[in-house]
Amino acid sequence: MSAFAQRLEAEGELIRIKGPVSVDLEVTALADREMKSPGGGKALLIEQPRLLDGTLSAFPLLINAYGSRRRMSLALGVENHREIEKQIGAIVKAKPPTSLREAWDLLRNGIDLIHTRPSRVSSGPCKEVILKAGEGKGLDLLPILKCWPADGGPFVTLPNVYTRDPDNGSRNIGMYRMQVYDGWTTGMHWQTHKVAARHGKRYYETGQRMPVAVCLGGDPALTFAATAPLPDGLDELLLAGFLRKKAIPLVKCETSDLEVPADSDFVIEGYVDPTEPLRPEGPFGDHTGFYTPVDGYPTFHVTCITHRKDALYPATIVGKPPMEDFYLGTAAVDLFLPVFKMNFPEIVDIALPAEGVFHNLVFVSIKKQYPYQAYKIMHGLWGMGQMMFTKLIIVVDADVDVRNTSDVLFHLCANIDPQRDSLFTKGPVDALDHAVTVENIGSHAGFDATRKLPGEGYTRGWPEKCVLPEAVLAEVERRFPR
Repeated sequence: MSAFAQRLEAEGELIRIKGPVSVDLEVTALADREMKSPGGGKALLIEQPRLLDGTLSAFPLLINAYGSRRRMSLALGVENHREIEKQIGAIVKAKPPTSLREAWDLLRNGIDLIHTRPSRVSSGPCKEVILKAGEGKGLDLLPILKCWPADGGPFVTLPNVYTRDPDNGSRNIGMYRMQVYDGWTTGMHWQTHKVAARHGKRYYETGQRMPVAVCLGGDPALTFAATAPLPDGLDELLLAGFLRKKAIPLVKCETSDLEVPADSDFVIEGYVDPTEPLRPEGPFGDHTGFYTPVDGYPTFHVTCITHRKDALYPATIVGKPPMEDFYLGTAAVDLFLPVFKMNFPEIVDIALPAEGVFHNLVFVSIKKQYPYQAYKIMHGLWGMGQMMFTKLIIVVDADVDVRNTSDVLFHLCANIDPQRDSLFTKGPVDALDHAVTVENIGSHAGFDATRKLPGEGYTRGWPEKCVLPEAVLAEVERRFPR
């Protein structure tokens, strides 16, 4: 994480804050101002975070590190993260080679995939300092943020949470906020739809303690992988290895059999005890822009904390958009666009505008060929992983720029007859959605803003758009340059 911060600074993407800044709301005020600046502002390296007890933390704090398109590309090690989209597209479209050049390209992609499998090492930088439970102040030494005034306490906001399926041993890495109750216990906010919650349910059924490890920092590709919408059972470390074109080195935890990246800045080891009652967690100022209320979640007991000597504490805040999470979400959609296109070849592009706070609103453009094709896309997307949470899907034609919200809204207003072109259905919704009457259950709406075909009952003859000829535009540009 320190190396990433240095790269951001060299690229003019980071501001150092040298004076003390309190983790109690002041970091949020600085970060929120920066995140809402044009293009996501800059990353902030706060050299002297002031802890809740008034002392200064020994660990600098990095925030908004992923909060722009440029910084996301730097995090993934490319000039433009859409380069990776092309690589993934080449893999999912791989066909038997017809030339030596094609054979070499296929072989090269295959070698890259071989290197994605994580390796195992005996130790690593994350083991430079080892603190067992009860030795010192534990989590109280870290600059953990109290983000918003009514928050239930300080929250770890950028954790990579490692769990394991007790039946088949498959690993999952998720990102679940953690409310700090004291130096050695936190909440573990994995919602009912999350993979870690499914793992936890199996441990609850057997009554066994569930080992959990939380990693902070390390390779920024790992944090991206933890937020990526991968299918259940697909190891996020394979994605991180693919992005890096090398194996992610793993080291065994001190107090459990879980394995974690050896280059992590911090590793927080512990367990969830299924015999304990759920503990009140929250409120928390969430990515919805509102506080999520108090609810019962498992308690995470810390058994060991290990860290680098020069560890850098990573954090983020969420709230009314735009925020840093918008850029993480956009990069995920861009990278997995080839997978969407593999399932739905008519898709041209997909966008999740910031106003939709991740998954409330999705724009998708298609090459329309037959009646009711837009509805096929709506149903298909609602059936793909976390897309099930999407409240509103707007489908437009291929010539509409879904990255331009104004362009989408223009075509929505121009092209729909609301009664004819809307679809309502029921299904699961995000556990954080306060608008629904019953928790986790709600409705979804789709809007077909494409040109209507006679087969869809439209017989008036669809009008043409008002567009000037290219020759006239070129001539005017030549005679009257801007």
